[in-house]
Amino acid sequence: MAAEFRYKKLGYVALNATDIEKSAAFYENMVGLDPVGVGAQGEHFFRCSNDHHNIVVYPSDTGGLKRIGWQMEDDANLDLAFDHFTEIGLNPQWIDKAESDALQQGRTFRLVEPNSGATFEYYAAIMQFIPNFSQKVTKIARLGHVVLTLKNFEKAKPFFIEQMNFRVSDYIEGSIAFMRCFPNPYHHSFAIGGGDENRLNHVNFMVTDIDDIGKGNVRAKHSQVPIVYGPGRHPPSDSIFLYFLDPDEVTVEFSFGMEEFPEENPRLPRMLEPSLDTIDYWGGFPDPRFAAKGPIEKAG
Repeated sequence: MAAEFRYKKLGYVALNATDIEKSAAFYENMVGLDPVGVGAQGEHFFRCSNDHHNIVVYPSDTGGLKRIGWQMEDDANLDLAFDHFTEIGLNPQWIDKAESDALQQGRTFRLVEPNSGATFEYYAAIMQFIPNFSQKVTKIARLGHVVLTLKNFEKAKPFFIEQMNFRVSDYIEGSIAFMRCFPNPYHHSFAIGGGDENRLNHVNFMVTDIDDIGKGNVRAKHSQVPIVYGPGRHPPSDSIFLYFLDPDEVTVEFSFGMEEFPEENPRLPRMLEPSLDTIDYWGGFPDPRFAAKGPIEKAG
């Protein structure tokens, strides 16, 4: 059975942090997110839009990825997704109302994505703020994408396409597949890359001004935040990028600019050469710490 449900966007990413106060300060002052509040588990909510949250940081013994939240177009598509995942044996489970209320979300279900072991969450409704995101530090346009490194990269590609309803925008042969959550137009909301273990690769924020890349670069240096790649320019998405590390050495990206795809008659995905030139027009190369840490929390 092919997946036919429709996404709205990547809704939020939940991260684990070993020093919750240090990480909360980082995501507010370095990344530039607006703090929303603190939950019953000590989790800190942040937003870069009118949504109640786009990043949630949980206290934990290990830093890394807790879960990925996908917003569907509406409740009908949420139900379609639940039925599809049930049919293919992923055993999706609705969370109880108390937890969805604490997240300020409507009906919400979760499942364990079998290739990565990561928890994927699905919902259609989330509380909206009337005041706009302040953009007080960085003019963030949106939470852009999340990338996972997978041991079984080649096996995972058809699963995400056929069963999760992601559309491939471009491949780098043998190493990465850039995907958009259909029918979201951005070149990638999600990507998978090959590696020696399953882990979070990075979390991206798309900015509205190229100056935000430059200012982020300077701010990171003044704050002694490690810069692990860039500034540079990605040929696949044509975006200017900067990668840096959070306090648990999880990789975070700012990017400016991205190709958008029409829902109907999009261009075919390109198979790109596996080389550093395919990743950066400007000829840069990543620090060894780039995307090296980001363990995925195993579902309880």
